[in-house]
Amino acid sequence: MSDTRQSLPAVPPPVASSEVRPVGSGRSRPPSSSGRFLARAAFLTAALTAASALLGLVRDQIIAHLYGAGPDTDAFLVAWTVPEVSSTLLIEDAMALVLVPAFSLALARRAAAESPELPDPVRALMRTTLPALFLALSAGAALLAATAPWVVTVLAPGLPARQLAVSCTRLTATCAFSFGLAGYISAALRAHGSFVAPAAIYGAYNIGIIATMLSFGERWGVRAAAAGVAVGGVLMVLAQLPALARRLKERGPAAAREPAVARETGDPARGAAGDGETGRAKGATRPPPVALALLAPVIVFALSRQSQVLIERFLAAPLPAGAISHLNYAQKVAQMPMVLSLMLCTVTFPVVARAMAAGETEVARRRVERDLALAAIIVLLGAATVVACAPQIVHVLFQRGAFTPADTAATASVMRVYALGLLGQTLVGALVRCYFSAARPLWFPALAMLAGLAVNTAGGALLVRGWGVQGIAAANALGITLTAALLLGAVGRHSVPVRVGRTTAGLARLAVAAAGATCAGRLCGALIPSPLLAVAAACPAVAAVFLVLAHALGAPETDTVLRPLTRKPAHAR
Repeated sequence: MSDTRQSLPAVPPPVASSEVRPVGSGRSRPPSSSGRFLARAAFLTAALTAASALLGLVRDQIIAHLYGAGPDTDAFLVAWTVPEVSSTLLIEDAMALVLVPAFSLALARRAAAESPELPDPVRALMRTTLPALFLALSAGAALLAATAPWVVTVLAPGLPARQLAVSCTRLTATCAFSFGLAGYISAALRAHGSFVAPAAIYGAYNIGIIATMLSFGERWGVRAAAAGVAVGGVLMVLAQLPALARRLKERGPAAAREPAVARETGDPARGAAGDGETGRAKGATRPPPVALALLAPVIVFALSRQSQVLIERFLAAPLPAGAISHLNYAQKVAQMPMVLSLMLCTVTFPVVARAMAAGETEVARRRVERDLALAAIIVLLGAATVVACAPQIVHVLFQRGAFTPADTAATASVMRVYALGLLGQTLVGALVRCYFSAARPLWFPALAMLAGLAVNTAGGALLVRGWGVQGIAAANALGITLTAALLLGAVGRHSVPVRVGRTTAGLARLAVAAAGATCAGRLCGALIPSPLLAVAAACPAVAAVFLVLAHALGAPETDTVLRPLTRKPAHAR
């Protein structure tokens, strides 16, 4: 599965401390206050993530309507690889994990300053780092635009519309600059304890793409979508500037209070701002080398996971025109259940992190086992619906304009294969939070992801010869399932002491229930000719059969899901 970076929160960085203290102070902050702040921030982030995912679906519907699934769309999607990789490097994992500690330390030094007349450490950090970053990003974007023909050849050899892909890549190359600035500002705001503006940037990004396509789509063709990516990158920066301006005006201890709460959510500022010695800290303009070494496993994991999209488009480029497009549309729809299931883990991750930091492994184990079961219920319900009604879903979402019935059939066949890997995708997203909840992140998740990537690459190269795009999707499912199995099998030794045997048995029962629910959904699709009505009937049928079977099989957490449905109303008691 690819392109998750524009739909999901970043891979969580390592947690520094379970204690919440105002920076530069030895007193603990009341747990109830930090807990309420954490809950508000988590749910608001989840809501904005869901809104961005919805806008992304609308964006894909417009692309399908205007350009269909042909050589032009394939060319744009190859160019779109640039912002997909840039978002990983420059907005989420790499940039955030390096700059958040630096800004946290600067804020701590600001709070510890004896006089407001002294130079502001936050502004000093920006004066030190921003000009150099500005020049580096500008050079990188210019170099990417200049070498666009070679970039396209490497990413997609044999692509039919190569020159169009080069033209689109030169437009999307601007993201190397705009995404870098957006990531820099996001890191500064997160260190300040401000989460709303950073969580809203992908919504602004999708709005920019949608508006540009609707305004210039007929005149510029698919280049309008590439231009929209450039416009969206600019909007990501502009959406955060007001919040950054407000934060830069703050001085004194009050300005440093919220970053202490941010550390509880996982910002890796340990040793920089939370050890009570911030007034004596050295090197405020950069994180210490040890911190960068600690972040390396997280960055490698994130880049390895994002590399799936590079492999898939590389393998699909020589196939008939439209293959890359069918993969893309199938991924975007199939990943929606995964997005919903991982929102739960995003919200509860701080609970696991605090428990592990405090040595409360039993609390962490219960939370993780429950999260894995609930996330599996959500994603398997979605996967059963996708497999049962893939043609009907694609028809309802995309079949209009340039998107033909043949495109619907091809996309649906790929989507059904992708759905087989959805449980693995969800387990990887949930389990990696366990590994990274320790103060010192481990290399095991990155190695497991690289092993899955190797299977994805080798399997795709073999299966594409006989199965085409379905073979690429099958290799993706195999690779991510292997990664999930490795992470689950070792989580008890390396991180949270999850009962692996019991958890695996529970997941197997849920998978059996999903298989039965899929049959019920396919029956609805076969009996009802209208695609919209078929989907409307299949969704409750799949849910009902799944829950009944799961409960009968004794699958975990089904009682939790059924309890609100079976509880008697208050007036009936």
